[in-house]
Amino acid sequence: MPPSITPLDENAKDDHDDLVFLEEHPAPQAAAATRSVWRVMIIDDDEDVHSTTTFALGNLDMQHRPLEFVHAYSAAQARELLKQEQEIAVILLDVVMEQDDAGLHLVRYIRETLRMADVRIILRTGQPGYAPEIDAIRDFDINDYKTKSELTRIKLYTTVTAAIRSYEQIRKINDSRRGLNQIINASTDLMALHGVHNFAAGVLAQIATLLGQEASGVLCAQECPDSGCRELHVIATAGQYRHLENAVMTTTIDARMADSMERTLAEHRNQYRDEYVTLHFSGKASRAFVAYLDLRRAPTELEERLLEVFCGNVAVGLENVELVSHLHKAAFYDTLSKLPNRTRLIEILDATLAGPAKQDATLSLVDLDHFAETNDALGHEFGDMLLVAVAARLQNSLGQQLTVARIGGDIFCLLGDSSQINPACILSLFQTPFSIEGQDVQLSATLGLVRLAEHDGSGADALKDADIALKRAKSQQRAGHFYFSRSMGVEIRERVRMMHALRTAFGQNQLFVVYQPQIDLFSRRPVGAEALLRWQTPDGKFISPDRFIPIAEYSGLIIELGEWVMRTACRELVALRAAGHEDFTMSINVSQVQFRHPHFLDMLRRALSDTGAPPEYVELEITESMAMEEPDLLIKMLAQIKQTGVTIAIDDFGTGFSSLSYLQRLQIDRLKIDRAFVTEITGSARGSSIAEMVIQLGRNLGLAVIAEGVEDERQAQILHTLGCPLAQGFLFARPMTNQALLGWLGNDALAGVA
Repeated sequence: MPPSITPLDENAKDDHDDLVFLEEHPAPQAAAATRSVWRVMIIDDDEDVHSTTTFALGNLDMQHRPLEFVHAYSAAQARELLKQEQEIAVILLDVVMEQDDAGLHLVRYIRETLRMADVRIILRTGQPGYAPEIDAIRDFDINDYKTKSELTRIKLYTTVTAAIRSYEQIRKINDSRRGLNQIINASTDLMALHGVHNFAAGVLAQIATLLGQEASGVLCAQECPDSGCRELHVIATAGQYRHLENAVMTTTIDARMADSMERTLAEHRNQYRDEYVTLHFSGKASRAFVAYLDLRRAPTELEERLLEVFCGNVAVGLENVELVSHLHKAAFYDTLSKLPNRTRLIEILDATLAGPAKQDATLSLVDLDHFAETNDALGHEFGDMLLVAVAARLQNSLGQQLTVARIGGDIFCLLGDSSQINPACILSLFQTPFSIEGQDVQLSATLGLVRLAEHDGSGADALKDADIALKRAKSQQRAGHFYFSRSMGVEIRERVRMMHALRTAFGQNQLFVVYQPQIDLFSRRPVGAEALLRWQTPDGKFISPDRFIPIAEYSGLIIELGEWVMRTACRELVALRAAGHEDFTMSINVSQVQFRHPHFLDMLRRALSDTGAPPEYVELEITESMAMEEPDLLIKMLAQIKQTGVTIAIDDFGTGFSSLSYLQRLQIDRLKIDRAFVTEITGSARGSSIAEMVIQLGRNLGLAVIAEGVEDERQAQILHTLGCPLAQGFLFARPMTNQALLGWLGNDALAGVA
């Protein structure tokens, strides 16, 4: 029967509660020292209070832990001890010590200065009737207040137990909060890492931090586990396992580690042991992740719960990092060849141009000749394999020293030292056939090159220059090469500048139509006019049609321009007829690009319909080279045009290589003798004979003939003698505006051609 506890105060002699002590077990001293304890601090200036309190509670277990006491005999001593002591669960504090309110001042110091919010404080006083203010109990989080006479052994035990339970709950809540904050911070730090390897290494470090120890372990990936792939690839290491980087984890390397990770993956749950922990990161079925870390101690229950939460975050993070890595590869690397793509190449080019390597570097585009035909003949799958083979040969032969990229379709790119990027070396790689599924395929390539030392722009500009050189090389000779020059750059930039200026000019009405009269050589009377496009800049300068018409054709603007010219000329024809000039033909030039447009016929019909121009007095002029390029297509197209009622003339006749058999099949109405032959009429017999031949050909085929570029009377007389019925040129009239033409026809026509 254990002895009863005597009251702590003589006034409590009627309150005799008995308290049963737990049986004492003769545990080894070392073992007792390793057990966790509840630390209770007694602060009182009465030594008897210390001894009776420790006697009453010393051999008791609370919440399965024994108590450990810390003693202070004054508020000042307590202040010094509390600066050093840690993990105090409960403070039994005398209110009245050096001064009447010394205890309350100490409470303020504990809460506000030391910021010890978790510790539970029980105030005691031996002076009945003395009590702290209610505000003090509330503001300083005082757990309980008792007079010493109230604290029998049972009540003392009950009060301290309640305080310890409260302390334990607060610590768990705060530990959980701190742990979750750690997880949040760890997740934030991890997401700042790029690449699966860096992320995985960060995971090992953060796990170790959560457990309060140095990182020592591995993180492995298991590819396509649902398809039976069982190999564990080490993607990150820490501590003593750094030598396993990029290894395949097997039992021969470390049996315990490999078995534990296999078990964790099979059971889809974490494994906690005293010496190690194995963590499972559940994610997509295509890939599984598992980590192994050595431990100095077994994780606590709270740490296990925190690790479960952390593993869930890491699983999502790994999926996100893999997605980002996949997107990065898709953004910067070619899917088929795995080489850098255009975007990545421009980054590399920018870096090269910004550094010293620029002085000795060359950029080369490698365009496979006639690859489209091979692709169409043998299939796209075969073509893809051929591209992969080309990429492999370039990479294996040059990739150690150079950057090899695929920038689209059948075009590869090489960047590196000029001594290694030379046409002979590159083109020699295509002398040996490529073997695809047992079939040998012989390829050739055409190169466009840029010496970066001569380049002043960005990486994207350098790539454009290389493309310009490549186009020049392809226009000259396949399986050859061409180096970009500054003059080519000036030419291209001037073309681009003029293209933008032309669009602006068209929008701002700087373009206008003029009309050059066409004359009957016998009567010297006007029978029609040719509509010509002109461009005058705001400063009064004229841009030659020879400069801007090719650019309009190249840019596609000629479609819109041509329709506008056609409508303008048709409206002018209607105006001339209204002024009394009814027997008058309007000739309109049609470019090759415009003529080939799929909606050209509709455009012509709309122009005629909207303006009311009579089709039989509208003539379309096409060049001889246009007529001969695709004669079968032209024959069909001309037949449809003739159905509208307009007439057709072939311009610049005699400068091309017309086939007379095709010429007979074309539904044309007039031949136009080129000005070059008109100029030679008075200079050589050859010039006269060609003009005579065209006139005779027209007569034999039943076609009208008109000569252009007639500048003097002698030329006009010779043409008339040869039988040419019509002519136009400066001798008769220069091109003029619509108002000038109307006046010329009405008042000065005869004088103008005299």
